[in-house]
Amino acid sequence: MEPESPREPPPQEGSCPPGERPPSALGQSLSQIVHRLTSQEPRRGKARSAALEDLSALIEATECDELLEGGGTWRRGMPEVLGQVARALEKYAAPPREQEGRRRADCEVAEKAAAVGLLFLKLLGRMEAAKSSLVGPTWTAGLRHSAAPIYVFALTHSLEHPWTSPRSREVAGEVLSVLLRVTPCASVAGFLHGEHEDEKGRFTAVMELLKRDLNKESWKNNPATKHVFSWSLQQVTRPWLSQHLETVLPPSLLISDDYQTENKILGVRCLHHIVLNVPAADLLQYNRAQVVYHALFNHLYTPEYNLIQAVLLCLLDLFPILEKALQWKGGAARPTTHCDEVLQLILTHMEPEHRLLLRRTYARNLPAFVKRLGILTVRHLKRLERIIIGYLEVYDGPEEEARLKILETLKLLMQYAWPRVPCRLVVLLKALLKLICDVARDPNLTPEPVKSALLEEATECLILLNHCSQGQVKDLLVKILQSCEDSKVVNCIRKVQQVSEGTSYNGT
Repeated sequence: MEPESPREPPPQEGSCPPGERPPSALGQSLSQIVHRLTSQEPRRGKARSAALEDLSALIEATECDELLEGGGTWRRGMPEVLGQVARALEKYAAPPREQEGRRRADCEVAEKAAAVGLLFLKLLGRMEAAKSSLVGPTWTAGLRHSAAPIYVFALTHSLEHPWTSPRSREVAGEVLSVLLRVTPCASVAGFLHGEHEDEKGRFTAVMELLKRDLNKESWKNNPATKHVFSWSLQQVTRPWLSQHLETVLPPSLLISDDYQTENKILGVRCLHHIVLNVPAADLLQYNRAQVVYHALFNHLYTPEYNLIQAVLLCLLDLFPILEKALQWKGGAARPTTHCDEVLQLILTHMEPEHRLLLRRTYARNLPAFVKRLGILTVRHLKRLERIIIGYLEVYDGPEEEARLKILETLKLLMQYAWPRVPCRLVVLLKALLKLICDVARDPNLTPEPVKSALLEEATECLILLNHCSQGQVKDLLVKILQSCEDSKVVNCIRKVQQVSEGTSYNGT
């Protein structure tokens, strides 16, 4: 009879599968620390604090080569374990879900972040020391797996937020500086997209880490995620961003579609950065540009001036991309564009608007729309005329931003649509003269530099109006000059006459 072979003991929890080398004692210790940090059991606060102390002592007591190589028996698994440790530390220091009465929780997060930051500094210090003592990919493999979690931690706590403190921001900022030095990268942008065009950066790894918290169900669980995503996205520009379009566009649309205004603005700014830094061909593919346009257009119905400002700036840069496919072949009327559609809605909102901040926002962006449409502005001329006259009549505060922008719009309108100006001569002349008289007689509401700017802009409008009407303004102003006693009004009228004296009206 053959002797019975000794029965193999059952595999223990945490052991490696057959054929793989078992983890070293260091690897087992790190894995246990990861388990203690990530455990979801209640009342584990003291155990997690103890795990941080154990990890700190372990990093200090372990030599660089053993920490990064695994002591020779488990080299292939050590970088992955270091990555797990870094991810566990980042999650441990992450702020909790937004809620009322969370000041105490924010203080606890800041304390955790300071402690975790010191651990990351120790770990990065070991990696920096290993750069000169180890040959090959040993230390770079550990850095490759842990760089993204360390970066997310540093960005979460280095900027001023409710969950940070001066101490946590200082430690996190130092972590980011050391991480860039160890990498080595000259800037955060270089860290994310690579120092050279053909170099692969770490933006993919960062997005992979953020992806689990950037879906519809979970993106509000961690209030720092949206800020880390937005700030990181802003660092990746042409030509690197196009390869990440499918990764960054959905989260940007998701954040912009929130009910909170601050999140809407954050998402719109992300979309604007994508529009500016991704080639038009990529945005037009799969109707991505149309999706972005409709998401932005819906925000124009919101009476939030800061959101409207962000949306209009993004739309003005999106119009050239959307209209690339539109080609006018002549003969028929030119098709209406997305710019026409947006301007029509803006004018609809402008006419009855009485809130000063919204009036200023609309007026601030109106010249850009007139420049964009050019001669096609005549489609909106009647409404523009009513809005220009109405806005010139209303005092807009010490800076007079709305009236200055409306005067700029009027100048552009007369330059692009001059054949339609003579029939509106009387209405526009009355509005401009009334403005000049109001500003000249204003005792103290408006500062003198603003008054001078208003009078100068109004005078230039009168000069253009005179040119478009073949000199009719000059003749109509003669009687006013004879009867007016206000020196400021007289100076404006004389400027118009002096410029008009040497002008020929054979053509416009």
